[in-house]
Amino acid sequence: MSATPSATTPAKRIALAYSGGLDTSIIIPWLKENYGGEIIAVIANVGQDDDFDQVKAKALKTGAAEAVVVDILDEFITGYIWPTLRAGAVYDHKYLLGTSFARPVIAKAQVEAALARGCDAVAHGCTGKGNDQVRFELTYKALAPQLRVIAPWREWDIRSREDAIAYAQAHQVPIDQTLKKIYSRDQNIWHISHEGGDLEDPALEAPSDVWVLTRDIADAPDQPEYVRIGFEQGTPVALDGQALAPAALLRRLNELGGKHGIGRIDLVENRFVGMKSRGAYETPGGTQLLLALRELEALTVDRDTAMMKQHLAIDYARLVYNGLWFTPQREALDAFVHQALARATGEVRLKLHKGHVLIAGRTSPYSLYSTTLASFTMGELYDQKDAEGFINCIGLPMKMQALLSKNWPR
Repeated sequence: MSATPSATTPAKRIALAYSGGLDTSIIIPWLKENYGGEIIAVIANVGQDDDFDQVKAKALKTGAAEAVVVDILDEFITGYIWPTLRAGAVYDHKYLLGTSFARPVIAKAQVEAALARGCDAVAHGCTGKGNDQVRFELTYKALAPQLRVIAPWREWDIRSREDAIAYAQAHQVPIDQTLKKIYSRDQNIWHISHEGGDLEDPALEAPSDVWVLTRDIADAPDQPEYVRIGFEQGTPVALDGQALAPAALLRRLNELGGKHGIGRIDLVENRFVGMKSRGAYETPGGTQLLLALRELEALTVDRDTAMMKQHLAIDYARLVYNGLWFTPQREALDAFVHQALARATGEVRLKLHKGHVLIAGRTSPYSLYSTTLASFTMGELYDQKDAEGFINCIGLPMKMQALLSKNWPR
């Protein structure tokens, strides 16, 4: 049985989850200096606004032996975004989990690339304070526990983004970040997140230069705009009556939402590692989809199932946030959601205006809403006299407590 490799043991070939951002840009030369071997830069296309040819060229220029782009956009949407949307999962009341569910699919692609190229190690650029290190490494353990994990932020003497910028400059690594422009951003087709800089002080309003996908409300159109979103069993499939592929549908909703200033979130969140952090998120399309699906569920899902789903949505959000995607629990929750939304088919009309998403109508062939039953007009479906017995049964424990308490000691 071989000994566990130490931090100084060379690696033959390392697959690095590479974005071309500040952290992963400096990791390539650092890995070569400290571990040797070949570095395979694995670049995942999850819908971010990147020039992948430039990202590949940058990885090779800074020392990677190979740079490979893996297009996992469709898998990301249908296998990760849609299930989380269907579950109604929202973390800390606001966060729509854009970074959280992207990490498992990226790590999965990284593992597949590593195994295909005979790598003996995988590496990531996540800090030792963040959640992403957990999400990446739990995925490694679930899919390829034999691979060695290298986490530079837990080893090197770089302690801040300022240090990282200095390292990049010293090693002639081209980066976009400067000491004045120091935000850490993560983007995919679902959202973009912003951290660092002035955002680290929760007492300060997010500066206007933080936001990139959404207009300021003051600059949004004065006239509202309507959009109709069609669903099949809880999955978005159409806009304004036109069937669209998942990526096209999301991009169109992002465009509309950004135009009207929709989807900005300023959040102090509870990190899995135990600390609080402050971040700014933009999810223009996802904000519309979440609200629309909730309205369709209100029309098509029975009361008790809906209440159970609301309860499980909190568990689902915590599971995704904590990096536990590849677990039997998540699969079991998906099975419940699939059954719960079996009739969540229909269309929801939204009104977009000045940062707000308003409901302008919902229809479904499986609607449980009955105008006859809900109306104040008396009908045959409901005998109001039955309510007396119902109330007596429900209220019996309270009635008995009140009667008996008269003789209880005060």
